[in-house]
Amino acid sequence: MCWQNASVSTEQDRVDVRGVVSFVVIAYLPAWLLTLPLWLTGEGLSWAWAPVVLLVMMFMPAVAALVVSKWISPSANPLRSIGLTNPGGIKKWWPHILVAWLGPPLAMVLALLVGYLLGIYKADWTGFSGLAEQFGTGVIGAEPQTSPGMLALIQIAQVFGLGWLQVIPALGEELGWRGYLVQALLPLGQPGAFLTTGVLWGLWHGPVLILGFNYPTVPIVVAFMMMMCFCILVGTLLGWLRLATGSVWPAAIAHGFLNAAAGLTIVFSQAGYAIDNASVGLLGWTGWIVLALLILVLLLLGKLPVRFQVEQSGITRGVNRRSRR
Repeated sequence: MCWQNASVSTEQDRVDVRGVVSFVVIAYLPAWLLTLPLWLTGEGLSWAWAPVVLLVMMFMPAVAALVVSKWISPSANPLRSIGLTNPGGIKKWWPHILVAWLGPPLAMVLALLVGYLLGIYKADWTGFSGLAEQFGTGVIGAEPQTSPGMLALIQIAQVFGLGWLQVIPALGEELGWRGYLVQALLPLGQPGAFLTTGVLWGLWHGPVLILGFNYPTVPIVVAFMMMMCFCILVGTLLGWLRLATGSVWPAAIAHGFLNAAAGLTIVFSQAGYAIDNASVGLLGWTGWIVLALLILVLLLLGKLPVRFQVEQSGITRGVNRRSRR
């Protein structure tokens, strides 16, 4: 994959090493310290407060981005530099809302379809038997109060509706990884920025990966490798949203619905078969096929690399020349 570095538009020619290193330390250290109770209690992810720990952990990259942009490598407009605000406001990026909202759930369904066609995912597309099994039937021999079809409809509605609640915690991560880091690493070229951010994002999950989060069925080393592969692929798509719109909001929306769409693996599953994240859904290798194809589509459509408009001073005062590079 070869992208031209000429497509990069940034105010600096070199990576701000101090800012990037500071960001990584601040994003990692508090987040990893937050996971200590999971270890000290001996209960791991089953600890009652584990969901709160994971939620707070998601905001540490945002804290790191704000601290670096405000005090360590100060920006004239910190909120704009990390994409929380942007020139033109929502008018510039609102068409991407549909992509960010509907794209992740549809990508998940495609990933499940690929897994089904390859014989990896055991699906019950219309009977929703796996979902009914998950919820249980109450008294043995009694008719379920809610039909599997209605259960599926409720779950799908929650993905597309209540998924908006996932956007705020997702923003906590995106302000850091896409809002600050991708932009800060653009002197490496867009492929380098996406690759490096994806690796760092994947490793950031380290303490919870060791506890069995995301990939509980594979060895720890494999879990780390799989998480980094997933983060590189998804991070490229989220990075495209960030750079194409000049805002972090579309990436945060997509990230939120990516998390919400995880429940679709159960909705369409067949009863009696366990779901392994290592091979099923977007986290699994069959889902990576879908993510890679989406990146390929962006390349073929000329959407990647993102090309920026750069204003250049004209011959006389008040005259600007626009060039695309």
